[in-house]
Amino acid sequence: MPEPVAAAVTRTPSGRLALAASPEPIALGPLDGRYQSAVATLVDYLSEAALNRDRVAVEVEWLIHLTSNSVLPGAGPLTDEQQEKLRAIVTEFDTASVVELAEIEAVTVHDVKAVEYYIGRRLPAIGIENLTAMVHFGCTSEDINNLSYALGVKGAVEDVWLPAATALVKQIEAMAEANRSVPMLSRTHGQPATPTTLGKELAVIAHRLNRQLDRIAKTEYLGKINGATGTYAAHVASVPGADWEAVARSFVESLGLTWNPLTTQIESHDWQAELYADVARFNRILHNVCTDIWSYISIGYFRQIPVAGATGSSTMPHKVNPIRFENAEANLEISNGLLDTLAATLVTSRWQRDLTDSSSQRNIGVAFGHSLLAISNVAKGLKALDVAEDVLAADLDTNWEVLGEAIQMVMRAEAIAGVEGMENPYERLKDLTRGQRVDADRMQEFVSGLGLSAEAEARLLALTPGKYTGIANRLVDHLK
Repeated sequence: MPEPVAAAVTRTPSGRLALAASPEPIALGPLDGRYQSAVATLVDYLSEAALNRDRVAVEVEWLIHLTSNSVLPGAGPLTDEQQEKLRAIVTEFDTASVVELAEIEAVTVHDVKAVEYYIGRRLPAIGIENLTAMVHFGCTSEDINNLSYALGVKGAVEDVWLPAATALVKQIEAMAEANRSVPMLSRTHGQPATPTTLGKELAVIAHRLNRQLDRIAKTEYLGKINGATGTYAAHVASVPGADWEAVARSFVESLGLTWNPLTTQIESHDWQAELYADVARFNRILHNVCTDIWSYISIGYFRQIPVAGATGSSTMPHKVNPIRFENAEANLEISNGLLDTLAATLVTSRWQRDLTDSSSQRNIGVAFGHSLLAISNVAKGLKALDVAEDVLAADLDTNWEVLGEAIQMVMRAEAIAGVEGMENPYERLKDLTRGQRVDADRMQEFVSGLGLSAEAEARLLALTPGKYTGIANRLVDHLK
């Protein structure tokens, strides 16, 4: 018996074993490798396989739409069973289908044409091989592509991204409610400023993020199916008696999309640019959240709950690093880099068509993937935080000078009410407090010597930095 021939070993130019030659695919990017579990749900909407499945769905529904409305002479409505079998081509689309499509495309060197042939192969089993010519009837590739991308992006946003983003904002809202009355020193320009409450500051974040979610939820997903240059020329030449605009509009709307009546060969993608700008704005606000929370952790306002068995530093065993927020920052920046590029690129097309959008749109899933990963990390990071109320209180107690604002405003009100000796309140407080630390005794001594009315003096003497929060706790109610 001859000796088995050893498999050839592939090596890189540097002599290392070539990992690309592994029988098991090795991911090039982190979303398909390290972070795959966090973004896996997007595969059903924004992967190449999902795009092809949506292309199959659009082609199938177009065939059913044309026959159901007897648009072409000699091609009347299909039976319920035939329609069900056609739609099963979509519902039963699986990994074997992906492989078959790839094999067809290797011959056609055209992805949408491969979809047309893929469907055509299945019509004899349904008993409608005579309708093979109706598959892709009157369509340019972009008629199928624009609708498929719209369906994929719509599904990804509504079924995956929005629920995750909404859950995160609800988590922040719950934190705002729980901490609505916890006083906290503000910092404007990084310096001690008028106190607030932790809950109110979290409510500001939630309010900002909710406004973006509202915009994203109202997105219009546009689509068209009007031929090679948007004129219905082939449609009218082949079936001049049909109301092709009505046929196109009813079809696009039947897919749950908004009909775009005026296009070139491509649907103009303006809706995509609008959506990506809104998602990018959400990302930027969330990025600001990450940097603020990171900073609050660094000054001790939040304590991080250690994860059993986890390592914070390879050499410093005491450390619990805010890695969730740092990871989120990076992924939000990557997401926005792609979203900004998509929004800028997709609104431009040379004359009636160029292919820049084709390559660009293949990165939509990556853009949403990095955003979804960031959302997941922020949610996990927030769950691992404890509010250090003792640190918050101590910080307030060492910054009595922030009451300077309150005192000088009371002095102004007293002056207006006719109380004498209230001249130059701002300047007097500036001399006392600017660039200086003032403790409770010094502040109360100052108040007692101002000559305020008895009521105003009592009110100010009862005031502490922790009580000087206005109606901050009530402002959280605006989230309701």
